[in-house]
Amino acid sequence: LECDLATKLVGQPLVRQQVMKGVNDFLEKRNPEKPLVMSFHGSTGTGKTYVSSMLIHYLFHGGLQNPYVHQFSPIVHFPHAEQIEQYKESLKSWIQGNLTKCGRSAFLFDEMDKMHPGLIDVIIPFLGPSWVVYGANYRKAIFIFISNAGGEQINKMTLGLWHAHKDREEISLRDLEPAISKAVFENPQSGFWKSGIINDHLIDFVVPFLPLKRHHVKQCVVSELVQQGLEVRAGVIEEVADSIPYFPEEEKIFSSTGCKTVASRISFFF
Repeated sequence: LECDLATKLVGQPLVRQQVMKGVNDFLEKRNPEKPLVMSFHGSTGTGKTYVSSMLIHYLFHGGLQNPYVHQFSPIVHFPHAEQIEQYKESLKSWIQGNLTKCGRSAFLFDEMDKMHPGLIDVIIPFLGPSWVVYGANYRKAIFIFISNAGGEQINKMTLGLWHAHKDREEISLRDLEPAISKAVFENPQSGFWKSGIINDHLIDFVVPFLPLKRHHVKQCVVSELVQQGLEVRAGVIEEVADSIPYFPEEEKIFSSTGCKTVASRISFFF
């Protein structure tokens, strides 16, 4: 996992640092005090879903297809605001039932920025340091929250630090944490708004994904060409990188879509 994060994940030093610390600390303990809870934040195309998939791939046989790995999407699983009480009961029962079957389970919550406020709080009893809840020992479980919320603030902070001549590699979690906190946890549109998960400090690692620069996009193009078994041509790399929008408008420093559209853009050249 550490090797793949270093060689395949483009431009995210903080992510490598935080994820490996979280996983190593958690797996070293035969009887952890609480489940591992991580929250990934950043704009589109910066690698949040990629890292969560990679993490699951190395921890569970069969990766995301493993029967003890469970994914939730607010649009798919909780689409109607008027049914929130029903969703709460279903979600609590689902997690309780699956942790009873296997305490070493993983739960991925995608698009937390679209989650109905208040819904996620039903899982609070499963995230804390108690031994048993509802008859299930859940301390070996892993919970990962994925969200675009905070991405705009991370981008602004990174751009501001760039203007201050601070290299991306020098950016620390301390530089970004206040902005992420305000954007994610104090936003009425966020699934974490006024959440007890935040108030009770149940998230172990807040993981910020930084916006990607042009040379990172080019690295993504090379990786995608290799993955598709296509010839790695300098002209294609340059043209794909040039075709992607960058911000701010005048300086064009960071990719507006990260590496998300790289694969589809490559198809125009073959």
